[in-house]
Amino acid sequence: MCGIAGLSCLPGHHPDQQALERMSQAIFHRGPDGEGRLDLGGAALRHRRLSIVDIAGGAQPFRLGAAALIANGEIYNDPAIRRRFPQNCFQTQSDCEPPLHLWLHDGVGYTHELRGMYAIAIVENEHGRHEMVLSRDPFGIKPLYIAAYEGGIAFASEPQALLAGGFGKRSVRDGARDELMQLQFTTGQDIIFDGIRRLLPGETLRIVDGRIVESRRRHVLHEARETIPARLTDEQALARLDIALLDSVSAHLRADVPLGLFLSGGIDSSVILAAAHRLGLPHPRTWTARFDAGKADESADAAALAASVGAKHHVLTVTEDMVWRDLPSIVACMDDPAADYAVIPTWLLAREARKDVTVILSGEGGDELFAGYGRYRRVMKPWWKGGRAPYRSGTFGKRFAEHGRQWRRGIATTELALGVSGLEGAQALDIAEWLPNDLLLKLDRCLMAHSVEGRTPLLDPVVAKAIWPLPEHFKVRDGYGKWLLRRWLQDALPQARPFAPKQGFTVPVGLWIEKQAHRLGPLVARQPCIRAMIPAADVEHLFARASQRGVARQAWTLLFFALWHRHHIEGVPVDGDTFETLSRAL
Repeated sequence: MCGIAGLSCLPGHHPDQQALERMSQAIFHRGPDGEGRLDLGGAALRHRRLSIVDIAGGAQPFRLGAAALIANGEIYNDPAIRRRFPQNCFQTQSDCEPPLHLWLHDGVGYTHELRGMYAIAIVENEHGRHEMVLSRDPFGIKPLYIAAYEGGIAFASEPQALLAGGFGKRSVRDGARDELMQLQFTTGQDIIFDGIRRLLPGETLRIVDGRIVESRRRHVLHEARETIPARLTDEQALARLDIALLDSVSAHLRADVPLGLFLSGGIDSSVILAAAHRLGLPHPRTWTARFDAGKADESADAAALAASVGAKHHVLTVTEDMVWRDLPSIVACMDDPAADYAVIPTWLLAREARKDVTVILSGEGGDELFAGYGRYRRVMKPWWKGGRAPYRSGTFGKRFAEHGRQWRRGIATTELALGVSGLEGAQALDIAEWLPNDLLLKLDRCLMAHSVEGRTPLLDPVVAKAIWPLPEHFKVRDGYGKWLLRRWLQDALPQARPFAPKQGFTVPVGLWIEKQAHRLGPLVARQPCIRAMIPAADVEHLFARASQRGVARQAWTLLFFALWHRHHIEGVPVDGDTFETLSRAL
């Protein structure tokens, strides 16, 4: 698990060493264990290493003849790939070395053999010409960004590295602000910064001498489709799921460093714990967050569940004081912004977990693949019974009506491209947009801010192939989403009580904001980025009633954007608390 950066230069241009150094330093937190450097003609690679596998021998870049590779990720079918080649051709035991051999053998389609989470850069320099290939895993678990500039193409694991190198602009792209306000994330290729774009999940770019010449994609849901027996029984479906879950969790447990689990008390993390326990993981370390406000608290259930498998359990109480002290740093790590208030406990838990482990398993993807969200059940109803498609209204409702519904343009484009509707369409839309651009982005940034690797066993091609083609009644039944996953958990770890009502993992951010509304309201209202959207009196009114349903998300989104803009656009450092950061003069 690492950070990567580099350049592919146009003919007549050379890699800017100072820019490369700034990019590498900007992602130091992603790999504090070592740095790799390689210049090949007009191309340059920089690698920051967080040692997980083959600690002694796995330093990057990997080189083979005229080709070299750097990677951020884990390749879970590394043993199977190695069996394709003579064993004496490998120089290390690192799981990230075999993709270089695959590329030399299979060319630009090499990622079709990969099972894992990854962002990869490969360079081959021959006869005065270089070719660079950039690839991202098909779920978008690992991030990768590029920026075109006058000398070629720059790439990095995080936008802030590109900005530090002088690539892209510290300005908000037209339309991105409203999309962030309404959706809490931005969609598609273009991110919020002008001149920087994401590689899409599953995308591979081929770059020759600083120019993009080809783009292709792996679509994980297309790969997962297959014919299912017409009369598949519950027992057969459970057996199918059991094989896939144990296969995936087993692969995700491989590491040469200590690992642990985030345990919320919900279905997804409980499934991972149950599978790890069945696979014989001795006394796993688990972490749960609880809050000093609000009524939703499943920490006692999580602790009891951890105790039932002999886990070494830790409970972190997130207090209001902690939030106001650390929130600027939390928001700063979200350079590609996602205004998801779950960033608060995720960042704080990662900081706590780093004291004991380097790898954390988490349950992201369970709701999307197994149909857990309430919006999925709504989309299955006819309109006269309250059915409606997702993302039809945003966080602020009609407040941005003067811009029409342009904030929804990215979502609508993806809906059209997917070409499916109903439950499958809603799931596919979330897997294409919400999952990589909010949930996985949050997990990556919050954990890597503390040099912790995050793994998501429910987001695995093996699991997708087992689950995605199943009929709807295995996903939603008797009013329950994730029916088959709940049913599996009922057998595997009945102490989890998968069919009992769940309170959910709710962050009481509205209560915290309302308590400090007299201070926060005026500070947020006077920020130029906020004044450009909403009158000051309206902002202060929102903050004064932030504990109310619906209003909490609006107030939080404005607070998040104000802090984000202060740091990433205006350049205000985050060495003070929330109030100092908002009140500090430039």
